[in-house]
Amino acid sequence: MTTLPESTTRKMGLVIDLDTCVGCHACVVSCKGWNTENYGAPLSDQDPYGADPSGTFLNRVHSYEVQPLATSAMPHPAAQLVHFPKSCLHCEDAPCVTVCPTGASYKRAEDGIVLVNETDCIGCGLCAWACPYGAREMDQAEGVMKKCTLCVDRIYNDNLPEEDRVPACVRTCPAGARHFGDLGDPDSDVSRLVAERGGMDLMPEQGTKPVNKYLPPRPRDTLDEVDVLAPLLAPVAEEPKGFLGWLDRTLERL
Repeated sequence: MTTLPESTTRKMGLVIDLDTCVGCHACVVSCKGWNTENYGAPLSDQDPYGADPSGTFLNRVHSYEVQPLATSAMPHPAAQLVHFPKSCLHCEDAPCVTVCPTGASYKRAEDGIVLVNETDCIGCGLCAWACPYGAREMDQAEGVMKKCTLCVDRIYNDNLPEEDRVPACVRTCPAGARHFGDLGDPDSDVSRLVAERGGMDLMPEQGTKPVNKYLPPRPRDTLDEVDVLAPLLAPVAEEPKGFLGWLDRTLERL
């Protein structure tokens, strides 16, 4: 079995804002594209244009309709649609690592990223069974388990512009709902964002200590009822002036 490092120098991970995610799936497409076109082991598809397509994805977006709790200010809150992106959470106490019989799954001590050495993976599926988040994917073509790598081939690539040295899903998100950084540094941008917005762990009762955090949706703003036509219906002037004023006075004499 693989052992976990006693501590990691950094805790690189994602912060996902559920308030601003619009469910466009751009992160899913960019993840699939980057890993398939640039990574050593592409993410395969089976019968992609047939009646029963399937394939390997490292990032997925689920959508849920939720009913906010009633408050004194909002006794009858409207239901909200929440888009929930999900991928590997790079847990501090990662059960997928400790259950691996060949040592293929491991957690890096330098940055806390959980990876799979695909040359050692035998495709037994124990890591997928142990992961409470369903973040492991069996690649049917390769016969090995695959997972989010936080784009290690991007974030440390000095040949890329600095703004591109983030995971592909973060770089492509049009709503700015995905953030990347060191969650082990309390002064980092992502750590401050988690502190300010009350960032949460996914399923904390599992005891896996996920590094990735989620920012909860904010309550929807409410406005007093406004008659949008009122400004158009109000008189511009009490007495007509100019040509229209002259015309009005002339017609009155007729």
